[in-house]
Amino acid sequence: MSDPDTNSEQSRRVGPWLRKNRTLRYENPWIAIYHDEVRTPGDTDGIYGVVHFKGHAVGVVPIDEAGNTWLVGQYRYTLDAFSWEIPEGGVHQGEDTLACAHRELAEETGLRATTMRELQRLHTSNSITDERAVLYVATGLTEGPQALEPTEDIRLRKLPLQEAIAMVLRGEITDAMSVAALLRLGLTSDVARLTSDV
Repeated sequence: MSDPDTNSEQSRRVGPWLRKNRTLRYENPWIAIYHDEVRTPGDTDGIYGVVHFKGHAVGVVPIDEAGNTWLVGQYRYTLDAFSWEIPEGGVHQGEDTLACAHRELAEETGLRATTMRELQRLHTSNSITDERAVLYVATGLTEGPQALEPTEDIRLRKLPLQEAIAMVLRGEITDAMSVAALLRLGLTSDVARLTSDV
């Protein structure tokens, strides 16, 4: 970890903002947290906390020929609450997002997909983080055993895709990537086009 009292950057324009000073306050293998002193677009002095993610995030909506999908459920430490989500994970250093999507799908659900199509890209919480996510739809599925990491305690649920979308509308799924992916599919009149071969 770099010295948290060392300025990593000097004065720099960020669009209409002026970053006057940046200090690294915390770092681990996944994130770095910066404290910035800024001049705002309104020409006032201020501060900004930025959580920098060292890798992208991916999410996958698997869909079988009968129109079913799979959700993974786990207790989220940050929320102190259980959460149903689409299979998700972080891209390892040197790994591309498509390879990560295949890996995370297999690890969390045991599913292997013959086709994976990009659904959309998004920023997960752009007021405090720079995290970027890529969402996919997986088809041509075969089932196998999960390969969970030692830190994971994941429940698996197979259900109709339309029921997963209804869970979002009822407020039972609140994870940002899951909401975005499932609502995108729910608003798409031609789901077959999105689930066609890459």
